[in-house]
Amino acid sequence: MEINKKQGYFHGIVVLIIVLMDLFSDYVYGGDKQLLLNFQLPLNFHRIIIYTATFTTYAVNFYVISPFTLGKKHYFRFAIGVLILIVIFGRVRYVLEEVILYHFTGQHNYFEESRRFLFYTFDNSYFAVKGILYSTLVYFFFEFASNQNRIHKLEIDYNKAELSLLKSQLEPHFLFNTLNAFYTDLIDEQPKIAKDILRLCQLLRYVTYEAGTEFMPLSKEINFIEDYIYLHRKRFEDTLFLEYNVIGTVGDQPVPSLVFIHFVENIFKHGVVTKSTFPAKISIIVTAEFISMETSNLISVSEQYAVSGIGKENLERRLSAIFKNEYELWCEQSEDVFSTFLKLPIQLKR
Repeated sequence: MEINKKQGYFHGIVVLIIVLMDLFSDYVYGGDKQLLLNFQLPLNFHRIIIYTATFTTYAVNFYVISPFTLGKKHYFRFAIGVLILIVIFGRVRYVLEEVILYHFTGQHNYFEESRRFLFYTFDNSYFAVKGILYSTLVYFFFEFASNQNRIHKLEIDYNKAELSLLKSQLEPHFLFNTLNAFYTDLIDEQPKIAKDILRLCQLLRYVTYEAGTEFMPLSKEINFIEDYIYLHRKRFEDTLFLEYNVIGTVGDQPVPSLVFIHFVENIFKHGVVTKSTFPAKISIIVTAEFISMETSNLISVSEQYAVSGIGKENLERRLSAIFKNEYELWCEQSEDVFSTFLKLPIQLKR
């Protein structure tokens, strides 16, 4: 709401500047007499109509054409959009001037031959450029300001995460040295337990040391998830019912660190994973364009899921700072089943 209000004020200033520039132009070329004509009856309806057509194309470009073309880096589509805007300008002016105003005055501004579609549109392209140019520049300005704001928020969140990481690293060597000692003692006599301890070490080391950066290779995130699931399988033994699938080629695609584990952890923390008739499900799909993760699980009677909460808000804020509106995230509770879906683009370069 605050951003929209600021945009409204800014647009108002741009409109005022355009009008004042035209008035100043009248003064320069015609002096006081030409300037004062704008404030005398009868009103200059032709100029009012030009303003109406200009600000119509301005609004359409700012709110529709630019976000869906320049916002997605589709420059050829933007060029087509400019042609559409010129047509819109011409049609708005034609209806207001050659139809409505003519109905009241009985006079056309253009003679009959020049009112044909192609000529009229081409002749008005010069006037349409002003609204298109101003709205494009304003769009780029707000995009720049929005990107700077996202970067700033991302830096703040990263610094907070880094501080939390530093706090969690207080004397971590003691823990790892102890686990390594257990591993060494058990590797010969109880190799299975020793391997489980090693896997636990790998999981803790990843969280403590490696995942401190903003992005991690997808392969490492998947390994982390699989280690996490493996340890829970050891915990539940034969009573864990979980369907886990990864479809696609897992490589070094950069993904935000520790995002996917958020959904996996919630399944084990709040969900039911011991019911054979309704196993929990985790599905990860990797394509050339995106990575998606879908989960579903029964809800524990003792737990109350919150579709919106601090965890989800923080996650959305982080993803919005990184991907803007190029990601998809939803959570849904249907009776006793909780489902989530996350889809991230992977064209982002580190």
